Amino acid sequence: MSTTYTVVTIVGAAMAAFSAGSVFFHATWVVEPLSDYGVPRSWWPWLGTAKAAGAAGLVVGLFLPVIGVLAGIGLVLYFAGAVLTVVRARWYSHIPFPLLYMAPVVGSLALGFAA
Repeated sequence: MSTTYTVVTIVGAAMAAFSAGSVFFHATWVVEPLSDYGVPRSWWPWLGTAKAAGAAGLVVGLFLPVIGVLAGIGLVLYFAGAVLTVVRARWYSHIPFPLLYMAPVVGSLALGFAA
């Protein structure tokens, strides 16, 4: 396991955990766009839980690689769905935000497979 892989994985997990916490604590910069995109409020706890589980899975994946791979795939699918939600809502200027959260997860997966 390389240092780069470990750092990128921890950064990806921290970003996903921060994003989950932002949903759980109803941070204005997160919940207002969710409302604008038409995401039902009843989904918010589930979305936060999915991100939190993905973050935890990435960290566990440092010790059990198969868990990290599954968590990484889940987070990539989650953030791809977020991009589709933003596109569906026609808020094209917001597309970079889920991509920024997806980038370290993709990097972690790529570095994990390269090792």
